[in-house]
Amino acid sequence: MKIRIPRQIRTAGYIVYKETLIDPKEHLWSFLGSFTGIGLIGLLDSKYFSPLDNIFLIGSFGASAVLIYGIVNSPYAQPRNLIGGHVISALVGVTMYKLIPHEVWLSSALSVSLSIVLMQVTKTLHPPGGATALIANVGSARVLALGYMYVLSPVLSGVIILLLVALLFNNIGHRSYPNNKNWYQVWRRFKQS
Repeated sequence: MKIRIPRQIRTAGYIVYKETLIDPKEHLWSFLGSFTGIGLIGLLDSKYFSPLDNIFLIGSFGASAVLIYGIVNSPYAQPRNLIGGHVISALVGVTMYKLIPHEVWLSSALSVSLSIVLMQVTKTLHPPGGATALIANVGSARVLALGYMYVLSPVLSGVIILLLVALLFNNIGHRSYPNNKNWYQVWRRFKQS
């Protein structure tokens, strides 16, 4: 007896199956890029701080790594979004914590919410930015003591390391990053001069 599966279910199954098939090279480059980017930040961190003070490795960098090494064509993974989203969110997070230091629930909620709106307004939406803003309010005592230095290091310095590694690993082979034609025009002009 032959079982008949409805056409919609077969189509949905095919689409899900096709969407999950990725070239094994993609897995390799995603692994190598994220390992190198996060590893480099962690290595620099371990050279300057004790293991308990890992302030360069903030949680939002893991989420950024997923975007910039795993979904390189996503609008949220582009350099403008990566840098702008983290820096804007860090600025908002630190500012809210300084304005409302004794009500962490309020400063945290305002930090994330205002960060989202400012990233939308500036067209720098990067989902891990919300975590960057939150960390500025609920991070360790060492992170909170950094104040606005949090924006420069670990946020900006870490994001630049992730971006440089992404530019290197995502442009090896058949990948291309960033996914912006204007970037390529600037790069071609630079190479010609």
